Amino acid sequence: MADLPDVPSAQPITLRGDYTQAASDYSVAQDWESYSAADHDVWRTLYARQIQLLENYAAPEFIAGARALNASSEHIPRVDDTNRVLDKLTGWQIVVVPGLIPETHFFAHLSARRFPVTRWIRNPDELDYLAEPDIFHDFFGHVPLLTNPVFARFMQAYGEAGPKAIAAGALHMLARLYWYMVEFGLIRTAQGLRVYGSGILSSKSETVYSLRDPKPHRIAFELERVMLTDYLIDDFQQTYFVIGSFDELFHAGYDTDFAPIYEKFADVPGIEPDCVLPTDRLIRS
Repeated sequence: MADLPDVPSAQPITLRGDYTQAASDYSVAQDWESYSAADHDVWRTLYARQIQLLENYAAPEFIAGARALNASSEHIPRVDDTNRVLDKLTGWQIVVVPGLIPETHFFAHLSARRFPVTRWIRNPDELDYLAEPDIFHDFFGHVPLLTNPVFARFMQAYGEAGPKAIAAGALHMLARLYWYMVEFGLIRTAQGLRVYGSGILSSKSETVYSLRDPKPHRIAFELERVMLTDYLIDDFQQTYFVIGSFDELFHAGYDTDFAPIYEKFADVPGIEPDCVLPTDRLIRS
């Protein structure tokens, strides 16, 4: 049995996944046949309401990835089917896990082009908020962009950067990059601002809020700014960072030696999530 991981949250939560059958890398069998009719109903409800938002809110690369996966709108996907698609497109695979896993194992999976996807799905009364990621968040939110070679390579580079950040005592800085760029990223497109972040696109309300609400700041991506900015775990974001392209994100993550950043800002407190700096470039549309 794998050890239970620590949970970074403003409120203590109890991990709901079954870790008793997890291997040493935290992988488990999907056991697709054990999903109940109610589980598939939850998937169907979540999928139906999110898929209709994609055309007007999601990045073109995300939409293309969702189409390439050809996941059923009627039932929870079979991971083996998805892995055959991913393998042909980018060489990635999904690995099923009980839930949240320790950072060291998460980084190891990413660096080997494996993305951890939680096995269980939320309850019907949790459609709009969940304290920890389930299969809908992980699959619908994350997996489509793993069909994109540029974004997929960034994710691998991120995994490779993890052990170095841990050794430097700078995991919090690298985690901010993941939070703002992978979970809550926006991108400029020919059609205007669009969403690609998984934490947004797996949430009906935040999908609309992130692009349409006047309250949050939308700030042009700058690597050090992102790595210094604290974030909110249990509420909508007060700031979203905007990339110009996935190539910009890839080169920031792949070509950058993070060590000087870790050293330079080792004792610098995080920037408040709602703060706008004089050097920030605000994106209006």
